[in-house]
Amino acid sequence: MDDSSGRVAIVTGAGSGIGRAAALALLGAGYRVVLAGRRREPLEQVAEQAQGSALVVPTDVTREADVQRLFADSAGHFGRVDVLFNNAGAFGATGLLEDIALDEWQAMVDVNLTGMFLCLREAFRTMKAQDPQGGRIINNGSISATTPRPNSIAYTATKHAVTGLTKSAALDGRKYHIAVGQIDVGNAATEMTGRMSAGIEQASGQRMVEPTMDVNIVGESVRYMASLPLQANVLFHTVMATTMPFVGRG
Repeated sequence: MDDSSGRVAIVTGAGSGIGRAAALALLGAGYRVVLAGRRREPLEQVAEQAQGSALVVPTDVTREADVQRLFADSAGHFGRVDVLFNNAGAFGATGLLEDIALDEWQAMVDVNLTGMFLCLREAFRTMKAQDPQGGRIINNGSISATTPRPNSIAYTATKHAVTGLTKSAALDGRKYHIAVGQIDVGNAATEMTGRMSAGIEQASGQRMVEPTMDVNIVGESVRYMASLPLQANVLFHTVMATTMPFVGRG
């Protein structure tokens, strides 16, 4: 693996959950990290906790101008961008497929798909232009990128689409020395999975409490993927609670 010291990483959705864990893991490994998210206060709390060089840039990934400013500020402050952890997303509305409102569907697409595309596109532009050229992009998919939960059509559809983004960008990035991969996470203990403590619906119609894992394990997984030299790429990486109902789901 290469020397991570001084390399520059952008983490979206860095104020909580997986993004926060990944940002702290990268800072602990010597990266200079740009913390992006909609709310400034949580980002500043992460920066205060970190031992390392962190830059806070409040960003709404659904807004093209915000994403452009994020990358311009990052490159302007640190000189380049070596890694993007394309993490910002939402679980959004759940319920019967026939009851999902169009605005609920669109909100999920805006964050989980369009927001991820905007960050991916701006990372390409930045990494293509810098010297030395290239970098690494890690998209946050989900185990729902391959296997859905009941009554989760909007989330599942957008996460399946992330896999398409990853494969296409991995191919298109080769000529610019840009490596693109995806991490698919199952049941990391975060605010988003807190609802599981009361049980979650299974394909059988039953409800059960599912096992979770420490979110810092995911942060270390992101750090590992980021640390590889650009001659190697983890195209897909799945990390999940060992005994969660995923293999054989349904």
